[in-house]
Amino acid sequence: MASIIREFIAIYKYINENLADPRTKDYFMIGSPLPGLALLGFYIYFVYNLGPRLMSKRQPFQLNRILQIYNLLQIIINAYIFYRALDLGWLRDFSYFCEPVDYSHTPKAIEITKTMWHYFLIKLMDLLETIFFVLRKKQSQVTFLHVYHHVGMVMGSWGATKYLPGGHVTFLGLLNTFVHTIMYTHYLLSSMKIDTNSWKKYITQLQLVQFLLIILHYVQLTWVEDCGFPFWVVYIMVPQNFFMIVLFGDFYYKTYIKKRSAVKVVSKKTETNGISAEISKEESKKQ
Repeated sequence: MASIIREFIAIYKYINENLADPRTKDYFMIGSPLPGLALLGFYIYFVYNLGPRLMSKRQPFQLNRILQIYNLLQIIINAYIFYRALDLGWLRDFSYFCEPVDYSHTPKAIEITKTMWHYFLIKLMDLLETIFFVLRKKQSQVTFLHVYHHVGMVMGSWGATKYLPGGHVTFLGLLNTFVHTIMYTHYLLSSMKIDTNSWKKYITQLQLVQFLLIILHYVQLTWVEDCGFPFWVVYIMVPQNFFMIVLFGDFYYKTYIKKRSAVKVVSKKTETNGISAEISKEESKKQ
């Protein structure tokens, strides 16, 4: 038994320390996976169990001002990280076909690691969105898609910060912060009673395009020789983003195509019934 425990500790140490980038090991919540896993475990427990139980006999919280501040912070931070991603690489030096991680200690390489860590922190901040759903008793919005996406983004951004802080993988953050800047602008305007309902459909379309571009970005690595960026990431990112296309595509179909078709059918029936009623009235008058 003792040998099994020692073997487990050795494997954990190898994965957590030997394979990790030493430049990010002292960043908050990056040194060990345990704090992040504990936080995600509590998050899932709260949004599915503890939160609904606490709110079952309470009136929903009115969080309009808090939500406005939260949305404004999200806009500012996402826009800032998007700008940093462009300025540090994607607008200047990075190759869209293949960009290896710069593991040096140059000022620019360190700034990239810090920007990735900031991106991880904002993914933690994203979890508050679900907490607000529960406190406002909007449990129907706590869907599998919503929770899976938030948990996956926290885990993915943690792994990238710890093992691959830079290079090819940062393209995802570039796209994601751009999409989130627009998305939280919509949320902020909605909370201010400004009608932006027409944005919803296009934001979902933008998210679908985002996942498709990420897939294409990683598929490129299959034909680039001597890239310097680890190929095993392709086996994670391509299926993951394809799965997100399936989930978001299903949401888009049910929300914007199926419902619209149902509304058209109801409208057509109503119109037909109205015409039939008018015909019946005219026939009654003739008789």
